[in-house]
Amino acid sequence: MRQQRSIRHEAASDAAAIRTLLTRSFPTSAEADLVDKLRGDGDLMLALVAEDAGEVVGYTAFSVMNAPFVAVGLAPVAVDVDNRRKGIATAMILTGLGELRAIGVEAAFVLGEPAYYTRFGFDAAAASGFQSPYAGPYFMVAALRASRLPVSTGPVAYAAAFADLS
Repeated sequence: MRQQRSIRHEAASDAAAIRTLLTRSFPTSAEADLVDKLRGDGDLMLALVAEDAGEVVGYTAFSVMNAPFVAVGLAPVAVDVDNRRKGIATAMILTGLGELRAIGVEAAFVLGEPAYYTRFGFDAAAASGFQSPYAGPYFMVAALRASRLPVSTGPVAYAAAFADLS
């Protein structure tokens, strides 16, 4: 009988499987290196894995951000190629946003494709007042605790590990 997929918090024992997934999911090891550095720096606020039959098939991370309110950055999101288009990334993102909302996080920022991320409430127009090196049409924010953000302008910065992505 086939085991059902589950989403859970990452465990220390998942690190090698997560690194392998990220290395296979992106053109370089930059995202895998990013996650290793975020983890090592203590900047991961929440990291989730999707598991199927005991194998890590998806991963998403939410890291601390410096912002005028309690905020996280969503990145990276990855799903094993054989498991894409099955709702795994959507389930991980929704689970993560729900958990973050419950612990008082006020907003999440993402740098990504608007056609994909707007379904989760991310909005480029709402992020346009924030100063960031990533500002532009792919830089978006989602309010998590209220219908609007506490403020709509100010500087925002991802965790230090993101500086190595350039």
